[in-house]
Amino acid sequence: MYKKILVPLDGSPSAEQVLPLAHALAAKLPLAVELLGVVDTVELARGLATIERFYMTSVVADETRRIEEYLAAVEKTFSGSAVTNTVAEGHAAELIITNAAADKTTLIAMASHGRSGLKRFLLGSVAEKVLRGAANPLLLVRSTEEVKAAGAALLRSIVVPLDGSELAESVLPTVVELAHKLELEIILLRAYAIPYGAYTAGEGFYDPVNLEALLTRLRQETIDYLERKTAKLKREGCEKVSYVAREGLSADEIIKIAGATADSLIAMCSHGYSGVKRWVLGSVTETVVRHARNPVLVLRAGT
Repeated sequence: MYKKILVPLDGSPSAEQVLPLAHALAAKLPLAVELLGVVDTVELARGLATIERFYMTSVVADETRRIEEYLAAVEKTFSGSAVTNTVAEGHAAELIITNAAADKTTLIAMASHGRSGLKRFLLGSVAEKVLRGAANPLLLVRSTEEVKAAGAALLRSIVVPLDGSELAESVLPTVVELAHKLELEIILLRAYAIPYGAYTAGEGFYDPVNLEALLTRLRQETIDYLERKTAKLKREGCEKVSYVAREGLSADEIIKIAGATADSLIAMCSHGYSGVKRWVLGSVTETVVRHARNPVLVLRAGT
């Protein structure tokens, strides 16, 4: 499982919204904590007037001192955990990825956006680069106007999207361990839909009879699959396991089900198979991360 949680922070309230969840995970799993602050000199320079850039060394030193003091204050909030803090110069995403890559048991936990100088830890920027480039597991918490202070203390369930592939199922050992340690219910989810090509028959005529039969078969196959996986998890000692079979597009249904499930975490692999499609970043996983209001744990398949 994980041994350390790496928490990138930039001093903004938005970025700090990952902290309640990080506190709870560090205490309950338990995990060592590393707080990471970044002095991005390129972004810092962009925020300075031309004349101010002549004093760049002094500006960087002041920013470094400010971040060190900030991280030292945050460190004190992690009661009972072994905490270190690091301040480094460079590009935020690269430093986060490189720092975590030194230990495969490190979990990266960060808000989906925050501030980095005058920029944001925004999907499309730092968080997206980490999502695309990190081999380590990544926990993303969407920053919102409402700050919920309870974090993982109120997590009650893990929604686990599956598509029938071994790659997608590779998330299950981690899910089982999290469920045991955090006392969470596991909700297995599989979406099914009629392939686009099935809407035409022969010379392109719509065939509602065959489509209805196909839809019935897909639903039954989905339920049979989920029942097998549910039974397997129960044999492995998971008492609270349920499943949902839903007609629709995978990403849409994941977002809907998780959104309707109070205090839930989504846990999924970065890719898997859904028919002949891949759950690649840029497809299902990325869509879920961009639009779900739930925290999302993304595991890189094959690592």
